[in-house]
Amino acid sequence: MASTNLLAELKDFADFMQSGAPLAPFTQLKIGGPAEVLLQPRSLAELSAMMKRCLDRQLGFRILGSGGNVLVHDEGVKGIILRLGAPAFTQITSEGSRLSAGGGATLAAVIAHATHHGLTGLESLVGLPGTIGGALLLNAGDRNSDIGQFVRRVDVLDNQAAVQTREHDELRFTSTGTILDDPLLLSAEFKLETDRAETIVKRLRKAWIQYKATQPYSYQASARIFKNPPGLNAAVLIEQTGLIGTKVGAAQVSERHANYIVVEGGATARDVLRLIDLIRTRVQNRFHVELELAISVW
Repeated sequence: MASTNLLAELKDFADFMQSGAPLAPFTQLKIGGPAEVLLQPRSLAELSAMMKRCLDRQLGFRILGSGGNVLVHDEGVKGIILRLGAPAFTQITSEGSRLSAGGGATLAAVIAHATHHGLTGLESLVGLPGTIGGALLLNAGDRNSDIGQFVRRVDVLDNQAAVQTREHDELRFTSTGTILDDPLLLSAEFKLETDRAETIVKRLRKAWIQYKATQPYSYQASARIFKNPPGLNAAVLIEQTGLIGTKVGAAQVSERHANYIVVEGGATARDVLRLIDLIRTRVQNRFHVELELAISVW
C-alpha cells in the first residue's frame, strides 16, 4: 500500500492513479512486485499538472516505457511510477520525409508507420523492444547508425513542467545515450529518407532475420542483462565460462544468446538476481572483467 503522505500529495490525480498496481504485465520479463503508486495520465494537461506537483514537492518518479530493460524486485517499487501509454503520448504522424512520434510510441509501431509511408533509416532498430523515449535516451542503434542521427527536434517538459522544444543542435548524442537535461521527453521529430515501401520491407526482413537468429525464442520472456565491456563482448565472455543453459530457480542463461536471461512460469526477480550474481562472479574470476548491468533493477 502507498504511504498516506504520498497519497495525500497526489489526491488530485485519483482519476489516473493506482495504488499497489502490478508492474509485471508492463515488463518484458513479466515478473516483479507492484508499484507503490502508478500514474498513467491521459492527456498532456494531466501530465503537466502531475509533473508540476512532483517537481514542486520534490517527489521523485521513475518512467516505465515498454519495460524491456527493467527488472522489478519481488517486493515492488517504492515511490511513483509514471507510464505514458495513453494515445496522447503514442501518436505517430508523418508529412513528406518528416515523422513525428510520441515518447510512449513503440519502436515497432514507428518502424511500421515509416515503412508504410516509404520512409527509411530506422531499419537497424527492428526487433528492439522499447519506446521512442527509451530508444532516444539510450541512443539505440548499431555500429552503422543510431536513432540520434535522424532526430531534428524533441519536445520535452522542463524543470517547470512547461513544454519546450529542443532543436538537434541542443541535444548531445553519444555512444552510450542522449544527454538530456530536462526531466521528461514528450515526442520527437525525425528527418528520414524516402524509398519504395517494397525495398524497405526487404531490408527489414533481412535485418529481422539477422536479429532473431541469435535472440531467445519469441515465446520466452527474456531480457538483455549486461553492457559490452570496452573492446569485448559480454555474450562471448559468458559463453567461455560455460554458463550457457545454467539455471537458478526458474531463470536461465539463454542457450541462443548468453547475454540474455530467460524466465519460465513461476520465476521470481530473486531468481534472476541470483543468476546475475553468478554470471558476474564467474566472469570476474576468469577474465578479471567486471560486467556492468544493461538492465535497470528497481
